[in-house]
Amino acid sequence: MSNLPTDHELPLVQHLLELRNRLLRIIGIVLVIFIALFYFANDIYSFTAAPLVKFLPEHSSMIATEVTSPFLAPFKLTLFVSVLLAAPFILHQVWGFIAPGLYQHEKRLAAPLLISSVVLFYSGMAFAYFAVFPLVFGFFTSIGPEDVAVMTDISQYLNFVLKLFFAFGIAFEIPIATVLLIHAGLVTPQGMAQKRPYIVVGCFIMGMLLTPPDVISQTLLAVPMWLLFETGVFFGRITYRRKTANEVQEHEEHL
Repeated sequence: MSNLPTDHELPLVQHLLELRNRLLRIIGIVLVIFIALFYFANDIYSFTAAPLVKFLPEHSSMIATEVTSPFLAPFKLTLFVSVLLAAPFILHQVWGFIAPGLYQHEKRLAAPLLISSVVLFYSGMAFAYFAVFPLVFGFFTSIGPEDVAVMTDISQYLNFVLKLFFAFGIAFEIPIATVLLIHAGLVTPQGMAQKRPYIVVGCFIMGMLLTPPDVISQTLLAVPMWLLFETGVFFGRITYRRKTANEVQEHEEHL
């Protein structure tokens, strides 16, 4: 019996080989960026720690409570930054893999959504670093007892800020999620607009959970989330009208 692949197996093998090659390219570019940045690992960590360091009391500093922390913390952060910087290339590889299987009207929607998702994630991280971190660390370093020295462990700090980076990066994806829900037909723009009061309350609840218990920082997260939702509804209306027009046109062509 022949061991040659059948006509049905060959395309699957080709897809798996293409997927493997693209994954290897992604890993390769991440490693190249990581190697280029590793010399500056301590500087990258110092930049990330700056929002906290400026609020530390005089003669206080960050500490390392584990033997490997001075090496592993900057290493982990540099790897994270490498993946972020490689995101456009990763996006290009993902697009190259999925684009052949999309219809033309799906390509017109998918490409802007993929690019926008990366830009929005970057924007969420930048917002967290420049707007939220000063408020969060200023609050936490000011409420402790006077006889307690504030000296944060570098690994614990890194874990904390990475969680916030991901939280705000994902929160800024709200417009993408809204457009996708509308395009998939799960909701309509009118239906999303009618749920606006619940969305606003949900944004403030998220702000309460992700920020310190003060009105300023909660509002600082909740308001952008609400505005991003409104942005998603706006572009969702455009997508919905185009989708409806395409469906009408296809229906007329079949008649």
